[in-house]
Amino acid sequence: MRTRICLLLTAALLSACAGMNSLRSDVSTFGEWPAERKAGTYAFDRLPSQQAQPPLQEALEAAARPALEAAGFKPAAEGAEAEVLVQIGGRVTRLGPSPWDDPFWWRGGYYGGFGGYYGAYYGSFYGGWRHGRWGGPYWGWYGAMDPPRYEREVALLIRDRSSGKPVYETRASGDGYSSGSVEILRAMFEAALKDFPAIDAKPRSVIVQLPG
Repeated sequence: MRTRICLLLTAALLSACAGMNSLRSDVSTFGEWPAERKAGTYAFDRLPSQQAQPPLQEALEAAARPALEAAGFKPAAEGAEAEVLVQIGGRVTRLGPSPWDDPFWWRGGYYGGFGGYYGAYYGSFYGGWRHGRWGGPYWGWYGAMDPPRYEREVALLIRDRSSGKPVYETRASGDGYSSGSVEILRAMFEAALKDFPAIDAKPRSVIVQLPG
């Protein structure tokens, strides 16, 4: 019996380790990418709000670049006109307990504290980078019992350069205990473009292996 339990625990641990090396995202795609059109040259297109903080936007673009090139796109040569323009955005939000999760009723005791909900945004979608915070009751001891969870989402919009028409849009979202590291954002962009140029508005699960 003990041997069986040990084997089951070992299998569970191996499964957990395997899960830590991959990232699951829910992906939705939209657009009218022409069936005969191949991926061509691209250039990133920044909105004024994104241009205001170039280092942050450059980091987000660096995370998206490998996924674009894996889908067949190539950066336009310096001074050359790109065939498509690409706008990208990302959001990482730290989740806290609900203001209605009153710890007065948790294990029969009141463990107060005040704080709240924190959000960090890697650019509004096709917009700028912003940071938000609002206060709420009963954060602190109660909220510190569990590690924080994060909601993560990236989005990518491709426009035809000559007409300005949007031809492809994709979004990938997920959550977990890790915030928006470069590796995670890169994996999410990879998931978002994994089936390019397929279109499917219904969210589908896409798993991408993380490095290391």
